[in-house]
Formats: sequence, C-alpha cells, structure tokens
Amino acid sequence: MVAGLLPLERYRQGWQGVGEVTDPGPAVGVYTISVAAELAGVTVRSLRLYERHGLLHPARTTGGTRRYSQDDLRRLRRISELVSDGVNLPGIGKIMDLEQDTRDLRTDNTALRAANTRLQADSDNPPTQEHPPLEPVRRRSPSRRAPTDGHRDQSSRPG
Repeated sequence: MVAGLLPLERYRQGWQGVGEVTDPGPAVGVYTISVAAELAGVTVRSLRLYERHGLLHPARTTGGTRRYSQDDLRRLRRISELVSDGVNLPGIGKIMDLEQDTRDLRTDNTALRAANTRLQADSDNPPTQEHPPLEPVRRRSPSRRAPTDGHRDQSSRPG
C-alpha cells in the first residue's frame, strides 16, 4: 500500500479531475425535443411549428436530432408569453427581433459610455510631457482668386 491509503482511495486519487461534470453553458443544446417541450410547458408539435416559422433554431446532432439549450428554453418561454397575449407568429418574430435589437443597442450604449468615461478621464489627466508643446500650425486661408471647386488650373477644365 502506498502511504497508508486503501486501494479505493488510491483509485479515487488517480482519477481526481478526470471526467468532472461541468455546466454546458446556456447556448449548448442538451435537451431533446420532448424534454424541452415538457420544461417549457408546450407541445412537441408547437416546438416544430415555432422552428418552421423561424422563431427557434435548435442545434442538431449529426443524425439530425434537435437539441435545445437553456437559451432556447428562455426564448421559448417568451414565445409562450406572447402567444398567450394573442400575438400571431409573424408578430412574435418581429417583436423578438426588436427586443434583440434593443439589447444589442443597450450593450453598445454601455460600451460607448464606458469609452467616453475613459476618454474624459484621460483628457482630465493628460500625460506629463518632457518637451514643451508644439506651436499650432497655422493654416493658410484660401486665396480669393483660387477656385473654390478644387481645381487649380482653370484651363484644363472642360467648358
């Protein structure tokens, strides 16, 4: 025996970390159609109908079996809410697209606000400069005789 361990304990020690069960994540399809229907409280026929109308896009195995994820179930619950409110399937598709657009815009807005905050903080605390600032470059004002349409040589213009 190794260091006083029983054979079963040695066996367990050798297998630590191997084959651990992990959460598959919300986007991984793990539920069959019948399990998903039961979890969401809808019929299998409804799931197929929602998929045909483009409201759901479950993952598929190599054999073609549908696999529903937690995200699919969340979406399915929202579809059920809208159906119970009397919204037809094309309307549900539009509503859900608009809801997704709203989420995307909010995410973008949050990122832009964070970037704006960083930029403002950077402008409030400019980096120390070892060299004196350069004089601003003076731009020549356009000559009154220079053409305003961007052509310098009037003779090359047709007309």
